[in-house]
Amino acid sequence: QIDNLDAIVIPVGGGGLIAGVATAVKALKKEVEIIGVESVSCPGMKNALTQGGPTPTESIPSLADGLAVSVVGVNSYHNAKGQIDRMITVNEADIAVAVLRLIELEKVVPEGSGACGVAALLSGQLDDLKGKRVATIVTGGNIDSTALNRCIERGMAHDHRLIRFSVVVSDRPGAINELTSYISDLGVSIKDMITDRPYQRHDIFSVRVNIIAETRGHEHAEKLNAHEEARYGAVDCTFKHMPYSAK
Repeated sequence: QIDNLDAIVIPVGGGGLIAGVATAVKALKKEVEIIGVESVSCPGMKNALTQGGPTPTESIPSLADGLAVSVVGVNSYHNAKGQIDRMITVNEADIAVAVLRLIELEKVVPEGSGACGVAALLSGQLDDLKGKRVATIVTGGNIDSTALNRCIERGMAHDHRLIRFSVVVSDRPGAINELTSYISDLGVSIKDMITDRPYQRHDIFSVRVNIIAETRGHEHAEKLNAHEEARYGAVDCTFKHMPYSAK
């Protein structure tokens, strides 16, 4: 379907897909690079290639549950070895962002496993392929609504479009209204808000307000944080501790 490819990025679970693609592609054009992608939650093929054969690999819950194969297929392994140029792993944040990107930009709804090839490209591990012709295979659309919602929310959190922060304000009447009005004036949408009086450590006439809000992205979130710190002092903003996906 695509001419003059330089590389193909393929999600790997049991190994059948990459074994078949690698065998066919290498027979037609040996110089095409075959790159396998697994979740860090279950790197079965990577372990098999390292150990010299299919090896039981511990699997932990992952958005890429379709790739969580503890032992790759024996036939798949023997057909694929020597034809896979490199194996890489992607984390949960990469997968969530990839699902979000495919939904928003390509109007494709993949399961986590199917988005792993895109996750690899977004993760920064394949930056050496910039400027080259690269294909990835989006495999699988069997995602339930609960998992899809979690992928979207987690992807938005790593985009800093969904942030969580807390700020201490006076507990006098109208103080929280001032806070929410101030946030609204900055164009930020409040999704959830909880007040914490018994457990906060400031004086008894203060209240900690925990807020989940939606922004337009990283710069907008940074602007909100700067304004909140200038107005209220220290702000505990969790997005500052999360890796930011700018891709």
